[in-house]
Amino acid sequence: MNKKTPRSRLVAFSAGVLLASMATAAVIPPGVQLHPTQTLIRNNGSETETLDPAVAESVGANNLTRDLFEALTANDSAGKVVPGVAQSWRQVDPLTWVFTLRQNAKWSNGDTVTAQDFVYGIRRFVDPKTASNYAATFGVFLANGAEITKGKKPPAEIGVKAVDKFTLEIKTAFPVSFLPSLVSNNNLGPVHQATVEKHGREWTKPGKMVSNGAYVLKEWLVNSRVVIEKSPTYWDAQNVQLTQVTYLPVEDGHADVKLYESGQNEWVYQLPPGTFDKFNKQYPREIRNAPMLGLRYYSFQTQSPAFKDLRVRKALTMVIDRDILAQRITADGQAPAYGLMIKGVEGADVAAYDWAGLPMAQRVAQAKELLAQAGVKPGTKFMFSYNTSEYHKKMAIFAASEWKTKLGLNVELEAMEFKVLLKKRHDGSFQMARNGWVADYNDATTFLALVRCDSDQNNNFNCNRKAEDIIKEGMQQTDAAKRKALLSQATQMIMQDYPIIPLLQYSLPRLVKSYVGGYSLENAQDRFRSKDLYIIKH
Repeated sequence: MNKKTPRSRLVAFSAGVLLASMATAAVIPPGVQLHPTQTLIRNNGSETETLDPAVAESVGANNLTRDLFEALTANDSAGKVVPGVAQSWRQVDPLTWVFTLRQNAKWSNGDTVTAQDFVYGIRRFVDPKTASNYAATFGVFLANGAEITKGKKPPAEIGVKAVDKFTLEIKTAFPVSFLPSLVSNNNLGPVHQATVEKHGREWTKPGKMVSNGAYVLKEWLVNSRVVIEKSPTYWDAQNVQLTQVTYLPVEDGHADVKLYESGQNEWVYQLPPGTFDKFNKQYPREIRNAPMLGLRYYSFQTQSPAFKDLRVRKALTMVIDRDILAQRITADGQAPAYGLMIKGVEGADVAAYDWAGLPMAQRVAQAKELLAQAGVKPGTKFMFSYNTSEYHKKMAIFAASEWKTKLGLNVELEAMEFKVLLKKRHDGSFQMARNGWVADYNDATTFLALVRCDSDQNNNFNCNRKAEDIIKEGMQQTDAAKRKALLSQATQMIMQDYPIIPLLQYSLPRLVKSYVGGYSLENAQDRFRSKDLYIIKH
């Protein structure tokens, strides 16, 4: 998990300084011999929707942009916040941070990375014309960001300023103690302005992209692979071991494993549900699994006629047996979830629905009564959308079976490509949809982004203005206890609206070849930079 500045009132703001010496790439343990060929093939789970860091939304897209670009800070293999382009930073007052950039950071064309590149990148990110689905999610933390993403102020008024060529000042809208963690996200990173202006939407294509990360884009064959190569201009290139990484877009877990077993893939994205024990016995040295700061959940389209009634949403939420789902369907160590906040998150209490401890028979009886009050009769049909994957399919079949056998409801399942599901959720053209969230930083606000009124990550289209006011009050607090109490209160208010069905706390069970060094089970956000990895002689 990420290290962050304490949320209590700071006495000496300069104490937040970190040094660039902490930021070096792959650390090779003593006695480990490297393979002469430093290449890696890993599955990315699906076809990426973009390589533009400003609009990257999915885990897969961010895996790639994390290699191609570098923000002010970064996460190392253990998930800790480390320097990126910024070699140090300090908080000078509750709303002001200053980042000192390293002077040897280069773009792939040889240009120096400057503070102005960050100003341009962040202005472009929050500009409504860019249409980033993260603009409001992250923009809310920056001075004037909320107004800019709503089109009420120009992007030039965002609270980011180049003090000089290598000094960047960031003004926040309220105290943001976790800002060093927040700015590890490449949505808030630099962009090469001349390249974007020259090529327009084509700027992310091979041969046109200019990036500042440890790798450059060599090849992007849609639905086949993305190939990146070590960048000779990267400031820490001498410590980067992998010379080439190939990302595969395989959604089917069984196909993923077959490629792994045949030697055509060295990093399974996620094991198919119910197979963890089998592969744990078969490949004990290659199995990888650990809890994550992530929530598997289903979204209701709360403005859809089918789910406008809170009682219907509550009924469907109550009857899913999460213990069976965790132990028999996914069967890979994930824990049942009964609320928006999950174990390990900071800044709010982890609280379950009051009915979570009731026997299932009582939950079903209450759910039937709620449906009767709402006028929903047995045989009523609902539509559930999910992205093509054996994992999500099995979970969806289980949920549909729960609703059918316990409530008499018929649920039709529709599968589609992940990028199609992304658009469908944002457009609101669904009734229920598979969803999931891995924390962008360790604070309650990352999960609140899923249910806040004006958040672009709120695919549920719910809005509780009273809770919103409490969230805003909480975010103004410098007292950690008061902030936590207010955010916890608001979370519970929103969850009583039943905008989502929390299901499981993520873990990512996968197979990774034993010769892939640098993989850590301490990485609760599943953020692995290729620069931190290496291939051991085998």
